[in-house]
Amino acid sequence: MLTAPQLESALSPAAVGTAQAVVVDLSAVDFLASAGMGVLVAAHADLAPAVKLVIVADSPTTSRPLKLVGIADLIELFATRDEALAAVTA
Repeated sequence: MLTAPQLESALSPAAVGTAQAVVVDLSAVDFLASAGMGVLVAAHADLAPAVKLVIVADSPTTSRPLKLVGIADLIELFATRDEALAAVTA
């Protein structure tokens, strides 16, 4: 809840820019609340259809909530940053 606005600020430029892909790395996140998940869903909706959004969620504290609420069905999850980068550059 405290850092969701920072995540939103970091993702906002991608919605108006020319990015082809956005990788959100949650490796250092200890707790993922609904506020953060809401920012991710909003970013997915705001990005142009051609922009691929992927998430690095390598621990149960991040990947489990994303899977439970169905965000993993909208946005691809990867265990490592290298895997995510490979997916968006392929």
